[in-house]
Amino acid sequence: MTLAPPPAARAGDSLASVATPSLMIDLDAFDANLAAMSAFAARHGVALRPHAKAHKCSEIAKRQVGAGAVGVCCQKLSEAYPFAAAGIASIHVSNEFVGADKLAMAVELASHVHLSVCVDALPQVQALGDAAARAGVTIDVLPEVDAGQHRCGVTSEDALLALVDGIAAQSALRFAGLQAYHGGIQHVADWIARKAEASRAADIAARYVRALDVRGVRCGIVTGGGTGTVEFDAASGVFTELQPGSYLFMDGDYGGIGWGGEMRWRHSLFVLSTVMSATRPGMAVCDVGLKGLAVDSGLPRSVNWLGAGAKATFSYISANDEHGMLQAQHDAEGDFADLVGKRVLLLPGHCDPTVNLYDEYVCYRGERVTDIWPIDARGLSR
Repeated sequence: MTLAPPPAARAGDSLASVATPSLMIDLDAFDANLAAMSAFAARHGVALRPHAKAHKCSEIAKRQVGAGAVGVCCQKLSEAYPFAAAGIASIHVSNEFVGADKLAMAVELASHVHLSVCVDALPQVQALGDAAARAGVTIDVLPEVDAGQHRCGVTSEDALLALVDGIAAQSALRFAGLQAYHGGIQHVADWIARKAEASRAADIAARYVRALDVRGVRCGIVTGGGTGTVEFDAASGVFTELQPGSYLFMDGDYGGIGWGGEMRWRHSLFVLSTVMSATRPGMAVCDVGLKGLAVDSGLPRSVNWLGAGAKATFSYISANDEHGMLQAQHDAEGDFADLVGKRVLLLPGHCDPTVNLYDEYVCYRGERVTDIWPIDARGLSR
């Protein structure tokens, strides 16, 4: 006998009948964000290569490509497999990797898709070139430059030129351009300060492009940027390709920073939860905690009642493994026993790790479920 839990939802179900916790996508907001970013990139004449680590879902990737994206980014090689299997033809692994297992995945992927990868050291180039030559595939290589984050990437023009020479010496590798990403500035709260930091990062990338020009090396691609800096990166004249990811969902952390330019996003990702207990005055307990919400960027930023909820406004104040503590605001201490069984939509602070906790998205319009999308790259972090 095969025993398995029933599905959380089916197309056509009302939101009131969806099992909880469930990861939900408001498709009206999602579609608006998808269209806005695609139109923005086209208007500024830059390529859009969204980062799939934010959603880890091949159905979403297909919709992004259908809206004009040139492909997707992945952060890990194993993460790229579902997208390759789904027919995403161009995948950029925006990260360095080492080891025989990683090389085997890279050359296998390169036999199915147009694959580009990052390097920042000559041993990576040598190992990748040897593996690609043995497998009979060609891989595009983008040296990563440190644009200010001080994590990965070369830190001198000499180091970059050495990498370019090393790539040129490998018959199975092609120099394709530069990776220049500064993740540390994506969430700078003040819009003007974030703009200034993005300008500094673009200046660093431009310096490396000029160094290549002096050597007669054409840099066809400068890729990077994220949701928080995309408007500045597009206007910089340096970046030819943008890598935003969270724009589709606009989680609580991104939603809380300043947006002073043309970018306007809607929250589309929520965790649906049920109040399971309310025995203490002014408090309620819902059925989603640390195993259903990432809290690295803070607790859920809003608690929105589904249907006829509470008269009082509640805040999510504490997460245990399977419990979320909700507290009534403004010192409301009434008897909230009638809230047991009521549903709330919680806005997660950080979409990427929250998504990685679930197997599927429950997609809805209005009060009805319309689609179930598998999160088919969930947990693929090799």
